Amino acid sequence: MNRLKKGDEVIVITGKDKGKRGSISSVQTNGKVLVDGINLVKKHTKGNPQTGAQGGILSKEMPIDASNVALVNPETNKAGKVGIKVEGDSKIRFFKSTGKAIDA
Repeated sequence: MNRLKKGDEVIVITGKDKGKRGSISSVQTNGKVLVDGINLVKKHTKGNPQTGAQGGILSKEMPIDASNVALVNPETNKAGKVGIKVEGDSKIRFFKSTGKAIDA
C-alpha cells in the first residue's frame, strides 16, 4: 500500500515549489507523483494544421518525486508523516503525529 494516493492534498517540502499545496492527480510506478499546479515547465510545441493543434509555448506539469511531498494533516494544517498499520485483513493509513486514520 502506498502512503500517497490519487486525490490526496499534499505540500511540497523541497525544491523550487517548496511550500506550495496541491492535489495529486496521478501516482506513477517509478515513485513519482503528478500534483496539480506544481512543477510547471514551459514546453515549446510545433503547430499541426491537420489536427488543428496550435503551436506555441505551453505550461505543462511534470512529475515530482514522492519523497519531496508530504500529506497535509487537516487538523494541524501542516505536513505530516504517514504510517501504515494492519487491522484484520485491511491496511489503514494514519498520521504518525496524531494516530488518526486518514481514510476513515
